[in-house]
Amino acid sequence: MDNDKTLEHLLKIEAEAAALVNDAQAEADRRVHENDEKSRSAFEERYRVEAELRESSLKKEKEKLRKQYQQSIDDYREEISGINADMERFSTLFNVYIGEG
Repeated sequence: MDNDKTLEHLLKIEAEAAALVNDAQAEADRRVHENDEKSRSAFEERYRVEAELRESSLKKEKEKLRKQYQQSIDDYREEISGINADMERFSTLFNVYIGEG
């Protein structure tokens, strides 16, 4: 009879230990999931901030280049507007060059 009680007691302790292990595993899973969510949220926030900074920098650089391009075009137009073309002389030289003059 003592063996039965001892065995029953050991089975009860084993069941309690299994319940503790299951509870600990559930708590560990919950914490891991919680940490995953926090990490994902922190990453997404850092990614968003970095993306906004880079997009802002890109927009500024594009605007700077657009202004430089426009200034180059304006300078070129100003430069060529001062050139007087002698179309009659050009036609004569062109015809001589191609052999019709």
